[in-house]
Amino acid sequence: MFKVARLYLVFMGLTLAVGLLPVPQQVFAFPIPERLEFDVSYAGIPAGRAVQEVTMEGDEVHIVSTARSADWLKIFFPVNDRIESILISGAPPLHIGVPRFYSERINEGWTHFKKDAVFDRQKLEVHTKDFLKNSETTQKITPRTYDTLSSFFYFRTVPLKVGSSTFIEIFDCKKSWNTEVQVLRHEEIETPLGKFKTVVIKPILKFEGIFARTGDMYIWLTDDDRRIPVQMKSKVKIGSITATLVGGSYWPQKK
Repeated sequence: MFKVARLYLVFMGLTLAVGLLPVPQQVFAFPIPERLEFDVSYAGIPAGRAVQEVTMEGDEVHIVSTARSADWLKIFFPVNDRIESILISGAPPLHIGVPRFYSERINEGWTHFKKDAVFDRQKLEVHTKDFLKNSETTQKITPRTYDTLSSFFYFRTVPLKVGSSTFIEIFDCKKSWNTEVQVLRHEEIETPLGKFKTVVIKPILKFEGIFARTGDMYIWLTDDDRRIPVQMKSKVKIGSITATLVGGSYWPQKK
């Protein structure tokens, strides 16, 4: 179930950069440091909490996302996830940069992952280590390949035009995927924080891993230059998952 809840955590994790294609003009999207807190619900029932934090450490951008199940759910389906991405800061400073290191520590019921990926930008390779399977692989990447967490942050910095699509190169610790993200519509929604004017996007995901899901997925971003994700919804095998922004360190102006 939380494989989809991590969507936001990690579709803050869908990087819209297309391999070797020109990079779209960027806009300022979010301040650093940033902390965003989400309530996760399953079929309307509170199921857990997710937190995403972005900090600058020297000339590198550190992104950490965590997810924990609610106390009542721990008995049946304990969740304790931590995903981290470290990026080489881009130039100019408003560019999110590109990842040099990615880490997954996933514990969801009987499902466990412990993987690291090291990106070599000189050789254009990524070396992945699976600690539980005791295996290692090395694969080719493009100059604009992102991991599943940092990718979404890059997407928050590019212009969004309703009716358009952007294609992205995402490495999921198994292989790279050229993934489409559709910009669907403008929509005003109401959350516990108030009403927000948003842009709705829909990633067309083909891979599994932390994005495993059985139906369409939608993300609501504030319709301003900050692009703060305020809501995510996705179908799972039974019912649906919703992640709603409920707290954090920085807020856009409410509409």
